[in-house]
Amino acid sequence: MRILLVGAGGVGSAAVAIAARRSFFEAMVVADYDLGRASRAIADHDGRFVAAQVDASSAEAVAALCREHRITHVFNAVDPRFVMPIFDGAFAAGADYLDMAMSLSHPHPSRPHAETGVKLGDEQFAQSDEWSAAGRLALCGIGIEPGLSDIFARYAANELFSEIDEIGVRDGANLTVDGYDFAPSFSIWTTIEECLNPPVIWEADRGWYTTPPFSEPEVFDFPEGIGPVECVNVEHEEVLLIPRWVKAKRVTFKYGLGDEFIEVLKTLHKLGLDSTAPVSVRGASVSPRDVVAACLPDPATLGDRMRGKTCAGTYVTGTGVDGQPRKVYLYHVVDNEWSMKEYGHQAVVWQTAVNPVVALELLATGAWSGAGVLGPEALPPVPFLELLTGYGSPWGMEER
Repeated sequence: MRILLVGAGGVGSAAVAIAARRSFFEAMVVADYDLGRASRAIADHDGRFVAAQVDASSAEAVAALCREHRITHVFNAVDPRFVMPIFDGAFAAGADYLDMAMSLSHPHPSRPHAETGVKLGDEQFAQSDEWSAAGRLALCGIGIEPGLSDIFARYAANELFSEIDEIGVRDGANLTVDGYDFAPSFSIWTTIEECLNPPVIWEADRGWYTTPPFSEPEVFDFPEGIGPVECVNVEHEEVLLIPRWVKAKRVTFKYGLGDEFIEVLKTLHKLGLDSTAPVSVRGASVSPRDVVAACLPDPATLGDRMRGKTCAGTYVTGTGVDGQPRKVYLYHVVDNEWSMKEYGHQAVVWQTAVNPVVALELLATGAWSGAGVLGPEALPPVPFLELLTGYGSPWGMEER
């Protein structure tokens, strides 16, 4: 296996550190628009790692780099703006493809808070037949959420339930960052995108529909000392992926943002600072959202100042295999102190990065295989969960 990792930011750099301890691949080319950042990501690692420069907005540039290095698998670790050119570049070069976020959505033009427009991943799923015909796999949404959360859904359907009422992905943390009043632990560009777009909900008798941002607040009790966190509906790929392969009456995604974070996002929206459309500032053309991102600290640099744990998981309710009502929360917790000590990367980016590396190893060994555009829930969950534990990061399950 010869891997092209596109993006040497927080998640990409953490993925390099995780992959460096594994032997399943022959080479990993770590490419970024900033060659210096790619070089820093591979520093102190073995000769399998090579740094390169790439323009992720150009499918031709991605394909050319794949051909130059005889790449078999493209691992997309940049924000979702660049999904389609990287996806198309991988296909053009005859490589398989993995990402952690799918192609962007576009709200319904007249009823954005009731009906879906272009959904997350629609552009990729539209090409599934071409990928299948070519015998190529595009494994989409294989981070932590989406990713491990979808694998939990498949595991619950296979092993724990005879009928599922709701699959609800629930994400929360008790992380704090010393010295900052406001410092998101993940890409603010992506956070704005998913939090201010209309959230999507799936219901078996209705299909996909949308609600206003931050709708249906609920307090969810997270494990391992994190405790109760208020969660709200947010647009996320799981709701678009899980119903394609897992039978359930309802699928939702709720994120524990907190009142302050929600107010900041609402203010950005009111001021137009969430917009990606360039505006002219003293002769320069800049995107307001890019300015917001530039004004905030790089999440990858916050690890030494972060305290606490992050939890991603899937809450499943329905009828157990014994015919009795059942409620189960399957989850994965990472303590920032552990991830910094063990890998030198903060908890949120490390938790995201470990899952595509596990998936690549399963593809390398043949434990996972497929063709077409697939989500993680289309593949067997047990090999993944066993190997994730083998990486030293076990998952958990609570009966509720």
